[in-house]
Amino acid sequence: MIALISPAYAEGGAPADAGIFNLVLLAGFVVIFYFLMWRPQAKRAKEHKNLIASLAKGTEVVTGGGVLGKVSKVDDNYVVLEVAEGVEMKFQKSSVAAVLPKGTLKSI
Repeated sequence: MIALISPAYAEGGAPADAGIFNLVLLAGFVVIFYFLMWRPQAKRAKEHKNLIASLAKGTEVVTGGGVLGKVSKVDDNYVVLEVAEGVEMKFQKSSVAAVLPKGTLKSI
């Protein structure tokens, strides 16, 4: 059926210039990328940096691996967590994922 329909061509029409449309589309993608990906990631990184800077002795934290403990010593790059009575483990500061509310760890 399609072979029976002849194509219609415009007389003397020049193709429309899509250069401006392409630039607007590219700018739109950049704005979407900024607001959906880069900005939230930068915000999370800033919050994590502030969390790491605020670590002090006695703070109860959870690491990225899920280890809960109380900070017993803070160094420039490392933090020592007391995970049980008399058991201390050394972690990199960057592995601390979150600070827990006071009193969460009652057994330590």
